[in-house]
Amino acid sequence: MKAQTPMLQQYFSIREQHPGVLLAMRVGDFYEFYGEDAETAAAAAELTLTGREDGSNGRISMAGVPFHAVEKFLARLVGKGYRVALCDQLEDPKKAKGLVRRGITRVLTPGTLMEDSMLSATQNNFLAAVGVHERRLGLATLDPSTGEFQATEFNGEAAAERLAQELARLRPAELLVPEGWEPLPGFEGARTEVPSPRLERAEEALRLHFQVSSLRGFGCEDRPAAILGAASILAYAQRNHLPLEHARSMGTYSVEQFMALDPSTRRSLELSANLSDGSRRYTLLDVLDLTVTPMGARRLRRWIEQPLLTPGPIRERQEAVARLTEHAMIRGDLREALKGLSDLERLVSRAAANLAGPRDLAALRESLRAQPAIEEPLRKLGEGRLRTLLDAMGDHTQLGETLARALVDEPPHTAREGGVIRAGHDEELDRLRDLQKNGKAYLAGLERDERERTGIGTLKVGFNSVFGYFLEVSKREIARVPEDYIRKQTTANAERYITAALKEHESMILGAEEKAQAIEAALFQRLREEVASHASPLLETARAVAEVDTLASLAEVAVRRRYVRPEILEEADMLEVEGGRHPVVEASTVHFVPNDTALGDPTRVMVITGPNMSGKSTYLRQNALIALLAQIGSFVPADRCRLGLCDRIFARIGAKDELALGQSTFMVEMLESAHILNHATERSLVVLDEVGRGTSTYDGLAIAWAMTEHLAEIGAKTLFATHYHQLNALADQISSVGNFRVSVEEIGEQIVWTHRVLPGGTDRSYGIHVARMAGVPAPVLDRAGEILAELEGKEASPQAVAPPKQQVQMSLFEAEEPAVVKELKGLDVNRLTPMEALSLLDSWKRKHAKEIG
Repeated sequence: MKAQTPMLQQYFSIREQHPGVLLAMRVGDFYEFYGEDAETAAAAAELTLTGREDGSNGRISMAGVPFHAVEKFLARLVGKGYRVALCDQLEDPKKAKGLVRRGITRVLTPGTLMEDSMLSATQNNFLAAVGVHERRLGLATLDPSTGEFQATEFNGEAAAERLAQELARLRPAELLVPEGWEPLPGFEGARTEVPSPRLERAEEALRLHFQVSSLRGFGCEDRPAAILGAASILAYAQRNHLPLEHARSMGTYSVEQFMALDPSTRRSLELSANLSDGSRRYTLLDVLDLTVTPMGARRLRRWIEQPLLTPGPIRERQEAVARLTEHAMIRGDLREALKGLSDLERLVSRAAANLAGPRDLAALRESLRAQPAIEEPLRKLGEGRLRTLLDAMGDHTQLGETLARALVDEPPHTAREGGVIRAGHDEELDRLRDLQKNGKAYLAGLERDERERTGIGTLKVGFNSVFGYFLEVSKREIARVPEDYIRKQTTANAERYITAALKEHESMILGAEEKAQAIEAALFQRLREEVASHASPLLETARAVAEVDTLASLAEVAVRRRYVRPEILEEADMLEVEGGRHPVVEASTVHFVPNDTALGDPTRVMVITGPNMSGKSTYLRQNALIALLAQIGSFVPADRCRLGLCDRIFARIGAKDELALGQSTFMVEMLESAHILNHATERSLVVLDEVGRGTSTYDGLAIAWAMTEHLAEIGAKTLFATHYHQLNALADQISSVGNFRVSVEEIGEQIVWTHRVLPGGTDRSYGIHVARMAGVPAPVLDRAGEILAELEGKEASPQAVAPPKQQVQMSLFEAEEPAVVKELKGLDVNRLTPMEALSLLDSWKRKHAKEIG
């Protein structure tokens, strides 16, 4: 069916040129959707679905929203994965001859948003693109709302894995991939296929955008895959009418500069999202974030998710935090001054993209006014990283004065409303405003004078867009209308008239109003362009302010929570913590019990036993978080801390089924364990909680035993919490393994958790005690005790349970040989790949579930 009316023909003609989008067309004061787009938008954005006449086609579906409220509805659509094209009027309807010319001005997708109402203030919104060149994988990222443009490249056998890890860190809102490219497992964001440019054209596109003759200055000339990714972003931005005037530079980085954290570790440590509901409550970010600007909040999140590997930059941050902790008054003045700043990065970016409104420029004006109050405390602190950041803040006094002279104190939301430019800023605008004011005063006087002249007490001056100004008289007083009144319109209860004098003043008033609006719009656009011309130095200032805010936040946390400066050791490979505390648990607990940790020589593997609920998992996480905090440059929750830099932190805590992938809890556990065993080094920190509990006791103990031996061979600093107290025997066989326990106090049949981690193992799990506390019925508890006594009587001594690794025939328990052992004897392990071994192990678990209990 073809549209009949000219406007609908225009709509569907534009719609055909942009497949895959919902088209919102500006019609007067509304944005409207038609046809299937209207039905989709109405359902997704909770709009009222109505209709519009379309000639012989009858009524066609229609949904619309007022232009001033469109962002709220667009946010709903984009949040549900839709791409929305805005089709605006490209000419003044008053001057149009026939149908108003319209065209696409913007396509909104999850990764191209710049509007504050659609974005999280404390989190970047990245558009990412993958580039593929031979065996290399590139990744480019752009946050259009801040102008941050970065690129990196991966090569070698682990390229895909490292790319997946970087995407897990960045969590882009939208990922562009080459057409036909296999999707990355685990990526949950919006994914868009795009044509892959040729390398020569990609290089040319970047040079043209950055207006340079060579890419050498960006450090990417020898990274072809990174170049392809960056060029894909530029092409996508152009196709979607996304201005990138503010993205005038691109940083190239290597992931080797930062600690590698796999997705499982990020989840287990709850860095910025908790395991219960995915929010930031009860996370490390939640505890550390005392920033007072959105820029600082985004920077802090990035630091937490990207720990450093180089001592120099870490110590620079530490020194800055130390100076801020030592000068409480200066820190307070600095944080108070920072509160006067709005989101400079996004304000400047919107101005450069021609999207900033009057209130955006007013917020920028106030931020620039507040800048000197930030610089003064930094000047007093006077050295190191803080001095570098002070020097990076440019002098924007002149721009601030320009904005102050031009803008009214409290401008309206949009420039269309008028009243944006301050009186006295432009002579012609002031003259036209006086004409408007005097003209309207004349109209008020005219109404009074005409009432007196005619004796018509109900006479009033009115206005509409069709007839302009008019004199309205109720029908019961028509007889008094004088001869010089010219009838113009009849309504149900009144007649409307004009006079020659009224039309003369109308022309003057409306002409002045229209000209004033045009001049004001031009002046505002000039201001926006002035801000855009300063985008680069303004963004540099914004990023310096963001880091200052982040450092001040870390200092404030350190003072409030009694954190100490950790000692970073370049040569030693160790983690020594005295009085260590879990930063998140401590923040929500009245009395937190601190614990010591000593990993290095001679003990590199701590086997930690103890009952459920005793604090083993908390102890594991707190040490991993302390190491991570130290490597972002923060102080740490401890009385004392010495750390040799960790190349990676691995955390395997908690169990989760991947039902969508058909993987059991045990399979997931084994995949994550395999990843750790294949990638851990002697400089890694590994924390493992209850590995092996997803399968039978025999299998689980065997796997936990073998993993502990392997990690001891690697030399990785390891904290291994387990219920398998048989593992305590490893300390007698491997010198680098030490036994520790979370102590409990027994009072009769009750137990009290002390949460103290002490040397020495334990041979009890206290499971029945925990069951009693949970309210399990007494008969069940009594029967459980009988069964436990019987089983413990059959179990061999630890020495018999855990023979040395070199012993050929290993018998874990005095029991009949399980069926799975018979299958093992006939298996040629030399022909199995790691994945085949894991799959076989998982299948055995399912197959022999009844045999192994």
